[in-house]
Amino acid sequence: MKTFKLVSMQVWDEDELVDVELEDGLIINKEDENSRWLLEAFIDKKHLSFFSNLRKKEIDVPLQVVITKKDNDPAHFITKIASINEFEEHMSVLFLGSIRHKRNEFAEILLSDLVSKGLSGEKLLAEFKGQMKRAQRLTSNKK
Repeated sequence: MKTFKLVSMQVWDEDELVDVELEDGLIINKEDENSRWLLEAFIDKKHLSFFSNLRKKEIDVPLQVVITKKDNDPAHFITKIASINEFEEHMSVLFLGSIRHKRNEFAEILLSDLVSKGLSGEKLLAEFKGQMKRAQRLTSNKK
């Protein structure tokens, strides 16, 4: 197993990235036969209802995270919420999932989603560029 610092995290919620400010975070490459990763986000308890609802739905939770240094490119994961532990003012959310290795996969998913919403031509291009810049800005503004 290999352990790394989780620097920033965004959660895909429908068609947008939701920035989740971390108090602390850890990511572990389990290096098992299923190539699974454990991600732990220690965050403000104000996010409890958001993550509790995601867990109740038992759906895949796509994450975009920056590992080790804020200047690193974001990594994309498909996860499930394994547990939520509450503390006085904070909470710990444990995710179990796998990394999505294709660097262009985010762009492909976004483009497919925009086309499915009926966008084309200049409107498609403008919306695609805007969302790609927004995603990049979210990852590059982390401390």
